[in-house]
Amino acid sequence: MKSNNEVVVGMGEALWDVLPEGKKIGGAPANFAYHVSQFGLPSCVVSAIGADALGKEIVENFTSKGLNQLIAEVPYPTGTVQVEIDPAGVPQYEIKENVAWDNIPYTALLEELAGRTRAVCFGSLAQRNVVSRTTINRFLDAMPESNDNLVVFDVNLRQGFYTKEILCNSMKRCNILKINDEELVTVSRMFGYPGIDLQDKCWILLGKYNLKMLILTCGINGSYVFTPGNVSFQPTPKVEVADTVGAGDSFTAAFIASLLRGYSVADAHSRAVRVSAFVCTRKGAMPELPADLTD
Repeated sequence: MKSNNEVVVGMGEALWDVLPEGKKIGGAPANFAYHVSQFGLPSCVVSAIGADALGKEIVENFTSKGLNQLIAEVPYPTGTVQVEIDPAGVPQYEIKENVAWDNIPYTALLEELAGRTRAVCFGSLAQRNVVSRTTINRFLDAMPESNDNLVVFDVNLRQGFYTKEILCNSMKRCNILKINDEELVTVSRMFGYPGIDLQDKCWILLGKYNLKMLILTCGINGSYVFTPGNVSFQPTPKVEVADTVGAGDSFTAAFIASLLRGYSVADAHSRAVRVSAFVCTRKGAMPELPADLTD
């Protein structure tokens, strides 16, 4: 990164994952921003909370982690997600609707932040409501015009909270698309090319939306990073899985942080895989990373 005035932003849902053993801070943008900060880069989470105890606790938690935040207080309840972990350690989610992060306001402070944002990660889930969707798009409009900026769209298809229009617009707005194999199958059906293999689908999306990169994660079957004319593959390390909550967000954070620190795509990919594997060995989405993964 060029200067400390340039920030990496995670934008969208901030909430509580209510797990069988208790509640933990969750939401992909916060997970992303927190892990970016562990690589020594200035980061910020943008979201909204309610005027309630759960919202106050989110702010206190982020503050205790040293995570910069631009979190509005709005007249809606703080978001919660009921998480059940299946026998394979894979989370199943019930995401509450009409909550604070659905209603992120666009403010002068947010516009100022956009003007110094070097990289941003946003998803489809936070766009289920028109208020947050509009704010995300206005934020992207307010970012500096630069080919060096990284605009990451992390597809997050949950409970039908997405439309073809939202996905199309987001793919047009981003220059890095992150998607998993199950999401790719769903998107391919929606976009009308279901009958070809996963890699061919990735090449189509890369070209159609003029992307710098497309990241495809396939769980235990490894992950790919497609760039024009090249593809990087990394196998998934075998680890003892505690749960997979937040592993994908840590992958994205490590990958983007590594690119911003000057790593090649292949080296950034390698580090992202190792970081997400470590996160899988810990409960919850925001474990502290060991120094050998962040140096």
